[in-house]
Amino acid sequence: MTGIAASPAKPAVLILSDAAASLGRRIATDIGGELHGAAARVEEADLRFASAKDHVQALFAAGRPIVAVMASGALIRLLAPLLSDKQSEPPVLAVAEDGSSVVPLLGGHHGANDLARQIATAIGAHAAITTAGDLKFGLALDQPPEGYVLANPERAKAVMAELVAGSGARLEGASANWLTQSRLPFKQEARVTLTVTDQQKTSGELKLVYHPKTLVLGMGCERHAKPEEAIALAEEALAKGGFAKTSLAAVCSIDLKADETAIHAVAAHFGVPARFFTAATLEAEAPRLKNPSEVVFAEVGCHGVAEGAALAAVGASGELVVEKIKSKGATAAIARAADIVDPKTTGRARGTLFVVGIGPGSEGWRSPEVSRMVQASTDLVGYSLYLDLLGPLADGKTRHDFDLGKEEARVVHAMELAGQGNTVALVCSGDAGIYAMATLVFELFDKGGITDGASRIEVQVSPGISALQAAAARIGAPLGHDFCTISLSDLLTPWEHIQRRVKAAGEGDFVIAFYNPVSMKRRTQLAYARDELLKYRPSSTPVILATNLGREGETVRTVPLGELNVDDVDMLTVVVVGSSESRTVTTGDGKTWVYTPRGYSGKADSGMKGSEV
Repeated sequence: MTGIAASPAKPAVLILSDAAASLGRRIATDIGGELHGAAARVEEADLRFASAKDHVQALFAAGRPIVAVMASGALIRLLAPLLSDKQSEPPVLAVAEDGSSVVPLLGGHHGANDLARQIATAIGAHAAITTAGDLKFGLALDQPPEGYVLANPERAKAVMAELVAGSGARLEGASANWLTQSRLPFKQEARVTLTVTDQQKTSGELKLVYHPKTLVLGMGCERHAKPEEAIALAEEALAKGGFAKTSLAAVCSIDLKADETAIHAVAAHFGVPARFFTAATLEAEAPRLKNPSEVVFAEVGCHGVAEGAALAAVGASGELVVEKIKSKGATAAIARAADIVDPKTTGRARGTLFVVGIGPGSEGWRSPEVSRMVQASTDLVGYSLYLDLLGPLADGKTRHDFDLGKEEARVVHAMELAGQGNTVALVCSGDAGIYAMATLVFELFDKGGITDGASRIEVQVSPGISALQAAAARIGAPLGHDFCTISLSDLLTPWEHIQRRVKAAGEGDFVIAFYNPVSMKRRTQLAYARDELLKYRPSSTPVILATNLGREGETVRTVPLGELNVDDVDMLTVVVVGSSESRTVTTGDGKTWVYTPRGYSGKADSGMKGSEV
């Protein structure tokens, strides 16, 4: 399983007050970034932070582009202790609070200048670009546009200095509009050479080599092929053509291999996307194959996977440049496109399903990982209330709203969307794995009922604060010793099974969190649980009734077990019943808390040493 899809390179737009919120959100939306706000002064943000200094320094250390709506001098002072390596600095920009200027402070040739221009265009500001190359020639040679990679960035400073001093440049190899349409002084005889090629090439002191992303590696493999074997074969194919690895734009295969570890391992090895085609699309390339195979056709429905996938990716104007080569369990071929290959418009991705728990719904109780997953998603699927609770985080996403009671339809829809190559967040309240949708996702993998594409998606599950945790935190520490959870809903679980579990929990003296305690039609189960538990624990046992946790209208109160009234509980309430050891304590401010001791206070210090907790 790969890491979270939200890239560390996603820009963070920092604001320090609500006055800058509108400008910050506008910038974040335009550049595809996250809005980060100072917790003390910003009400709504994708992520809130306590210390501006600590947060800015952490983002910088992680390589995140930073766009801060604040004074440039203040931002410089925050980052000054970390400035050491110009080559590794992420883009850092300051935006005037009135939106008049955008100043790239660091990483000008690592994206800051382009980001400044983009932001300035979006908000009608002035981009204060100061780097010499950008000003004189209209481009930065050490920051080629998307689709090109500079092979020898260490030479860029000397080359730029030579050009700024008045030297001309000679262009070799393939044409590149971004160079020819710049203000660079091209001459047939010049000391500076700019070469555009997909071949491996050595360079001199005043020579820059650019590798265009025009190559596609097509691969086929046996089920569960060894990743190291596939990687070695891919390396062999590139070496066979003398090609530069950085000219590789994508690794492509048939959609039957969308969940094949070896294919994704090769893509990860070269740092490029893996993309997939249907058998029908690959079969359309049959007339161009150099090594068609009837065996392959009989097995997967096309006459060639490696050559077919490579050719399908480069289009009709592309050509096969390395014919199919084989290892024991894999095949590989390479095709070259006539222009830069954009993987996003080539085939389809495997598709990713993030199954996320947003806790009670408030931004403060939502994990940063869940926020990043939602931010990275193209589609959001969930009960309408849960999607509404995401607030601004849902902006720009395609929503797929479902009513309560449509759980399986909701999960199938999310999986099928991901199966089409989308990045989908299946949004649950609380924790996605506790009485929520994560279980149903894996049940559908197990029992079927989904398409082949949906069965090959990548799944990542991220935890959230469950209702029992939220209730416990609000009232103290009732879960301090052994506890269990029981759902009182008999829609999916036979009532006799629920009765057996309640009795066992009572006999075991567990603290019990009851989920789904009542519904409009179901009012007797909680009363049964109360009466059953009174056989095993005192009537004074504290019971926590927590409603709308973390949301408007939150109420948390405690009643004795013997006085628990079913009519005081609704569908938005979680009921936590203490064990026979659970206690209440009132602090000096008059607040009553509930806790369940583990016996620490009764142990001598010497007895605690070395013990497990």
